Amino acid sequence: MHQTFPQDAPKEIIKGIGITSLVFGICVFIPFLGFIISLLIPIPILFYRSKLGRKNGSLVAAGAFVVISFFLGGVSFDIFFFALLLVLGLALGEMFERELSIEKTILYSCLVLWATAGATLIFASFVSGIQIITLISNFVGKNLELSLVFYEKMGVPQEHIQMIQDSSDLIQYAMVRIIPGMATATGLFIAWSNLLVARPVLSAAKIHFPDFGCLNTWKAQEQLVWAAIVCGIMLLVPEKGIRILGLNGFIILMTIYFFQGIAIVSFFFEKKDIPMLLRVILYCFIGMQFFLILLVIATGFFDMWLDFRKRETLKDQ
Repeated sequence: MHQTFPQDAPKEIIKGIGITSLVFGICVFIPFLGFIISLLIPIPILFYRSKLGRKNGSLVAAGAFVVISFFLGGVSFDIFFFALLLVLGLALGEMFERELSIEKTILYSCLVLWATAGATLIFASFVSGIQIITLISNFVGKNLELSLVFYEKMGVPQEHIQMIQDSSDLIQYAMVRIIPGMATATGLFIAWSNLLVARPVLSAAKIHFPDFGCLNTWKAQEQLVWAAIVCGIMLLVPEKGIRILGLNGFIILMTIYFFQGIAIVSFFFEKKDIPMLLRVILYCFIGMQFFLILLVIATGFFDMWLDFRKRETLKDQ
C-alpha cells in the first residue's frame, strides 16, 4: 500500500488544495460541463483523506473551502453545495477505512451528508430569522427564474417560456414538496458515482480501496420491492400529504433500482467484452435519455423476478 511520509504531508496538502480548487474553477468557468464535473469534487478529498489520513485530509478540505469561499466572494448556495461535496469526500474516506459493506459505506456517508445539510439549514434559519421551508421555497423560486433566463438565451420559443412562467407557482409548490426525495436521491447518486470513480483512481495510486467484490453483480434487498409497491399505492390515495410522502419514497427507491439496473448493464457490457471507450459513450448516452433511464430502472426493478444475470450465466453452462 502506498504511504506518504510525514515530511511530505505539507506539500501533499497544498497539492490537494490546488487540485480541488482547480476542479472547482472548471465547474465555475464551464457551466454545463462544470455541473457534471462538480459532482466529482469529493474524489480529490477522498484521495487525500485515504492517502494522508484523517487530520491531513481534513486540512485539504478546509483549505479548499477557504479558496472556494474567496472566489465566490460571500455566503451563497454554491458555497453550501461545494462544502457538502467536500464533507462527502471525507465521509467516504472514513467509511473506506472502516471496511464496511458497499451498502453501509454509501448509506453512512449520505447520513453524514444529510446531517451536515440539515444542521446548516437550521443554523441559516436561526441567523436569518426565516423558516427552513421558506428558505428552500425562496431558493427554488430563484432557480426557476434563472432557468427561464437560461432558456431565453438558449433560444427556447417564447410561448414555451411563457407556459413555464405561467405555471411557475405550481412548479415551485411541487418541487419544494419533493425536495426530501430529490435530496436523498441526489446524495445517493453522488456517493455511488464517486465510489465507482474512486476505485480506479485509488488503485492506480496504490492506495487501499475496500474489497466490495464484483459490483456488477450487486442486487438491492428483495424486501425493497414491497416498499416500492406501497409507495406506488400511496400515489393513488386522495389525501395530498400521503401522495407527497409516497412520491418522495418512490423517487428514492427508483434511484436504488437505477443502481441495480446499471449493474446489470455493466454485467452485459463486460460479458460481451465491450471496449471501455464505447462503454463510457453508452453510459453517457443512457444518462442523457430519459426513456433509457426509465428502462434501466425497470430492468433493476424486475430483476427480482427475471434475474437477468443468472439467466445469462445458466445459458452459457
